[in-house]
Amino acid sequence: MSASAEFIELIVDLMSGLARPVCVRAMFGGTGVYADGVMFGLIADDVLYLKADAASREKFEAEGLGPFVYDGKKGKPIAMSYWRVPSRVLDDGDEMVVWARTALDVARRLKKPRSKSTRTTKKRGKSRKA
Repeated sequence: MSASAEFIELIVDLMSGLARPVCVRAMFGGTGVYADGVMFGLIADDVLYLKADAASREKFEAEGLGPFVYDGKKGKPIAMSYWRVPSRVLDDGDEMVVWARTALDVARRLKKPRSKSTRTTKKRGKSRKA
């Protein structure tokens, strides 16, 4: 899974109308697409996938598109909640923004809050009795 610099540049350019700075970060051989610190897209092999929930997934299914799938443990396929974007959207910045905005809204809604690590302080050494 990789993403070419040209494809990444195209996606960032198409999403410029999102009114949020979009950035990308390499991850696990693919590339995550972020806005406001929230990952809402995934690029793998120069294919864009956007975050979906039960409601927005219907839009992808109506287009005949499927989720991003990778091989998990023992080769078992694992489907993620990122769905392939219709190719026509890659030619239309306005439509891309509509799809991206929906995915960003879903990602924000589903984002799990970070828990603060609870550190326990261990006493070093042996305690002495007086």
